[in-house]
Amino acid sequence: MTTFPDLDYVDKQQTQQNQGLNLCADDYSLLTDLYQLTMAACYTGEGIEQRWASFELSVRRLPENFGYLIAMGLAQALEYLAKLRFSPSQIAALQATGIFAGASDRFWSLLTEGKFTGDVWAVPEGTAVFANQPLLRVEAPLWQAQLVETYLLNTINYQTLIATKAARLRDVAGESATLLEFGTRRAFSPQASLWAARAALAGGLDSTSNVLAALQLGQKPSGTMAHALVMALSAIEGTEEQAFSAFHRYFPGAPLLIDTYDTIAAAQGLAAKVNSGEMELTGVRLDSGDLVTLSKQVRSLLPGVPIFASGDLDEWEIVKLKAAGAQIDGYGLGTRLVTGSPVNGVYKLVEIDGIPVMKQSSGKVTYPGRKQIFRSLTGGKVKADRLGLLGESSWEEQPLLQLVVQEGKQVQPLETLETIRQRTAASVASLPEQTRRLDRPVSVEVEISEGLQVLTEETKKRTAKGAK
Repeated sequence: MTTFPDLDYVDKQQTQQNQGLNLCADDYSLLTDLYQLTMAACYTGEGIEQRWASFELSVRRLPENFGYLIAMGLAQALEYLAKLRFSPSQIAALQATGIFAGASDRFWSLLTEGKFTGDVWAVPEGTAVFANQPLLRVEAPLWQAQLVETYLLNTINYQTLIATKAARLRDVAGESATLLEFGTRRAFSPQASLWAARAALAGGLDSTSNVLAALQLGQKPSGTMAHALVMALSAIEGTEEQAFSAFHRYFPGAPLLIDTYDTIAAAQGLAAKVNSGEMELTGVRLDSGDLVTLSKQVRSLLPGVPIFASGDLDEWEIVKLKAAGAQIDGYGLGTRLVTGSPVNGVYKLVEIDGIPVMKQSSGKVTYPGRKQIFRSLTGGKVKADRLGLLGESSWEEQPLLQLVVQEGKQVQPLETLETIRQRTAASVASLPEQTRRLDRPVSVEVEISEGLQVLTEETKKRTAKGAK
């Protein structure tokens, strides 16, 4: 394994300044795994760095109890490719590690002059996809196509997970329920919290509490209050009722959190104010306890007031609450939305210099060649998918992969969040019921075309002959 030598070369003051480990677009080039750079250096040394290569990003297996995935993260992937550059200081820092002492001068020239000049094919964000289908394909000079793997997997894997969970939440909660993304404090990093908010909104949620994400996306952030405000104002001003009145005075449109002390007593006090005309209440939130029983009791006291629930909820919990007759109008989704079983996307070489290639490791076999997903619909429902070669004809089938970048230039405008959200809803609605269900879902059958089967066998034979 290659490791870093003693890091005395690093300027101590600069190291102290960088302890925040904050990310900006100028850092994109170095946000990669070391082996992407060492492989690029090797390709350059062998004189093959400019050979045309095709890599496809797909998921071998769906997460447990997932019948589909919602593709997401393309917008951030394209931004990364457009801004990929190596600055003189970054190149100097790489050289100073000593790791690349054997690299050719041509490698450093490549990084100095380099930018992404290839093509990208991708399924539109919000599209339902299944295992072993390419969500994205990069066609570019070998060193470029190799180098971008880490960042593309990072953004597409994570956002696809969050968008899929959001779509499942919307599917089980129903269109009338209000779904709020509350996951910022539980996301794996500040950057992840922004991506999670975006993917959740695109996947079907109504709004996010993340102020930065909401404003950058042109949305209005949503939220309520924390128990701390109720405790602080109750202690200083005397009662929980006074705490509610104070917050409501400044934010009359925000729901009130009523389970800090005694949920029913709080609801009774608010009911008296509402019934007397002293207060117009837009909602209350329950964050703990028996949500079924509490929501029913609160509904009887505040019949016209929306009830929101939060507290480690997910699609499974929402199904249970609805089945038990809980009187809940909206849900705040946090920890279980922005964490959970990962989408284990992979990025594999499928063609180099016009030669189809495939991985044949046990349990990790890939299909060779540049591919297209052909989708068949019957009555607006997905009937079947066919995974075929890019040049194959499709009569009544819909090809899903679209050319989005050509020769390094984006050829399609970025879509609005609302457009992606509508596509997500339509994609989920088009899936068979057995694919949408939470318990033991059955994914859509993906047929392998005859042409791809033939190419696979030919590639296996050629590889076996070359291994002797």
